Amino acid sequence: MLKRFMFPLFWRIFLSIWLAMAVTVVASHLASRYLLDRERQAIERQVGLQELAREALVIREQRGRGDAWRFLRSEGERLDLHLMLIEKEQGQHRLPRAIRERIQSGWYPHRPAVLDLQEGYQLVAWPRMGGDGWLDPRMFRFVEMGLAFLLISLACWWIARMVSRPLRHMEGTARAIAGGDTGLRVAGRIARRRDEVGQLATAFNGMTDRLCQLLDRQNQLLRDISHDLRTPLARQRVAIELASDSGADEALMTSILRQNERLETMTGQILTLYRVSENGGDMAREPVKPMVLVNHVLQDAADYAEHQRVDCKLVASEESKAVSVLGDGGLLQRAFDNVLQNALDHTPPGKSVKLSLSTGNERIRLIVADEGPGAPEDLLQHLFEPFFRADKSRGGKGWGLGLAIARDIIQAHDGHISARNRDEGGLEVILELPVFVGG
Repeated sequence: MLKRFMFPLFWRIFLSIWLAMAVTVVASHLASRYLLDRERQAIERQVGLQELAREALVIREQRGRGDAWRFLRSEGERLDLHLMLIEKEQGQHRLPRAIRERIQSGWYPHRPAVLDLQEGYQLVAWPRMGGDGWLDPRMFRFVEMGLAFLLISLACWWIARMVSRPLRHMEGTARAIAGGDTGLRVAGRIARRRDEVGQLATAFNGMTDRLCQLLDRQNQLLRDISHDLRTPLARQRVAIELASDSGADEALMTSILRQNERLETMTGQILTLYRVSENGGDMAREPVKPMVLVNHVLQDAADYAEHQRVDCKLVASEESKAVSVLGDGGLLQRAFDNVLQNALDHTPPGKSVKLSLSTGNERIRLIVADEGPGAPEDLLQHLFEPFFRADKSRGGKGWGLGLAIARDIIQAHDGHISARNRDEGGLEVILELPVFVGG
């Protein structure tokens, strides 16, 4: 396969600026030349200039060059022109060198108007500086500066657009992929560019494909392992119960049964995480009251909270008691329960966990605040990642799946979940869900 010809971005930018400068010089020169030609033609069409030249020629022949020069000077002041009567040199139709140098000295070079007289003389006329009706030499500088500003601005705009537009597209694509749209890729028109931007887009797409493949394999592996573990764990539980009934050591069997239950719970959580992350948008939805779900969660956690010697307190506003959300009641209760269990696990005995339920901005908010050690600020954003455990600050209990499952469930219900440290100590988890308004 032939390698595509590359046109590096450096040379694109360099040549764009260079061409803009070159075009500016050429365009300004052509514009100035066009204006000067129009001015010269206007001078040549000046009414009475031929008669004035003949009159100057008569004065020169009768009274001498001095009088003719003074006459042309006074008439030139009246017409805002420099006027000069010269003899043709040996039949040549171009101006003498001395006259050309004088015309071009000190000012912007004008192309003078030349009127041929039959007597072998020529009348040369060019505008005075600042004369009314004639072009001001400063105008040519303004023309050049204006053209330079316009063309270079267009070149800079084109360069900025050429560089920033695909980068903005890639940034938006990256944000969308990070938000869960793993099927999105950088557009082919950008990836096919024959420069560093095209190479970056191609590498970005390749990297995204590889990462998505790894994530898919990870999810598939977790799902397969969880499914395969459920059957032997269930059989092991039956065998443990039979062994206990047959007179085996009761303390040993209780310990083995407890570990068996922990493994079953973990595999159940992994399957729930997989089900929500893969099929969250296809769940059955119906109106449910968060207040009812929270009460169920508190009832189910009462024994565990008593065992932990932790007091649970619920504070709910009147508006929140009647509010409903649209979703799967079982999954939402699971999310609330996981957050509460996490708070109970990390609250020292004798302390309390406070649950607050309120509404606002067409959303209902549940805050679960504990009085534990909290978490380092740099780890807060990782608390909802699967299998993440902030062991140093949160005790290292569980498998790091409870908050990850809660996050996926809340996000599947178009909600938001976050965590932050409390000023008085401890961690609070905030869950927000859109309020359901229906008939």
